[in-house]
Amino acid sequence: MLRTITPLFFACDFAWPCRTIKRCTAGSPTAFAMRQTSDSRGVLGIVLALGGTQTLAWASSTYLPAILAAPIASDLGVSRATVFGAFSAALLVMAAAGPAVGRTIDRAGGRNTLMLSNGVLAGGLVLLGLAHNVVMLFAAWAVLGVGMAMGLYDAAFAALVHIYGQSARKAITGITLVAGFASTVGWPLTTLLDAQLGWRNACFVWAALHIVIALPVNAWWLPHAASNRESGNAPVPDAKPDITHTRGSRRRTFVLLAVFSAATAFVTSAFAAHLPGLLLAMGASGAAALIASSLLGPAQVAARLMEFGVITRFQVHPLATARVATALHPVGALLLGVMGGPAAAALAFALLHGAGNGMITIAKGTLPLALFGAAGYGLLQGWLGIASRTMQALAPYAFGLVLDNAGGQAALIVSGGLSLLALGALFMLRASRG
Repeated sequence: MLRTITPLFFACDFAWPCRTIKRCTAGSPTAFAMRQTSDSRGVLGIVLALGGTQTLAWASSTYLPAILAAPIASDLGVSRATVFGAFSAALLVMAAAGPAVGRTIDRAGGRNTLMLSNGVLAGGLVLLGLAHNVVMLFAAWAVLGVGMAMGLYDAAFAALVHIYGQSARKAITGITLVAGFASTVGWPLTTLLDAQLGWRNACFVWAALHIVIALPVNAWWLPHAASNRESGNAPVPDAKPDITHTRGSRRRTFVLLAVFSAATAFVTSAFAAHLPGLLLAMGASGAAALIASSLLGPAQVAARLMEFGVITRFQVHPLATARVATALHPVGALLLGVMGGPAAAALAFALLHGAGNGMITIAKGTLPLALFGAAGYGLLQGWLGIASRTMQALAPYAFGLVLDNAGGQAALIVSGGLSLLALGALFMLRASRG
């Protein structure tokens, strides 16, 4: 694994993953093209099913530490930082496993991978519930990291692209609309389970839900890899991607997408952990900080609904919506930095940041599809995920250091600067004019 990751990060040989993507998909019997299937389940059923299982997967993995870190730390006799360190390790495992998971979905579709992810996530949750020391804690989160690589958005997006090819954009947007409520569902349910049953039994309940609900749903609603070939509908060739297939153009586009993905991942992860603290540091009251932070989820879903409405009525390239989305955080940061702590400024910042973040999630699924095409999409997402997941793992700690030692203004400069870097990368990307 190190030999494949090292060229990407240290030698900067970004042509390597691009060439690998091209090789691993060329001539494959499931080579990616726009799929038309006679499966009676239909697009809506698949989107709702995946949206539901994604909600469960996110709620029982990424959103778990926010509620259970304190009781786990107290029970094991460790600090909360240690628990979040184990979670950060899971994100690094997720990043390392991403390319292999993506390649598998490219070749065989997402049904088996997503089904297996439910078993792996359930196993990790059981191991977490049984943990009595730091070693078991980190081991449990390592298993959960593998399950997250196999079962969160990147895998679900790749599964949709395998089914629908270049026309997967609306389906990708659809599952993010449903799964956008993962924290809304997950945090209260985990809090209730912890209060009534204890944190260990809360983990066991989430594990059971994966086996009893998510696994059968993925098994029933996702088509078999061979269903498109057996349905009698010949594949329709993909629309031409928006870049030429020269080595230089692929490398350049990959690098720019990686910069966008990594920079926005840092900002998203940092504010998921520190938004209330940042607002307090800027002078907002406790009530204003809490109310503003609670608007993050609704703002994300509202922005996704607006984007879905726009792309349904107009032919808007993902680059355009991605640029708008990425610009919202710097605008909000400037507003908050100038106005300081009034409740109106805190609310405006939370709404702008949340709306941008909601649309960025979609852009990370649709931009690679638009710019590279459907061939090798899963593997490409896996390689892009290495940089973004690494930044996601580092962000809470690094941003916290800035916030604690340099204050809210400095933290806003960091987050705004990274968002402007991502925006610059997007403006260096060019959509096809022809």
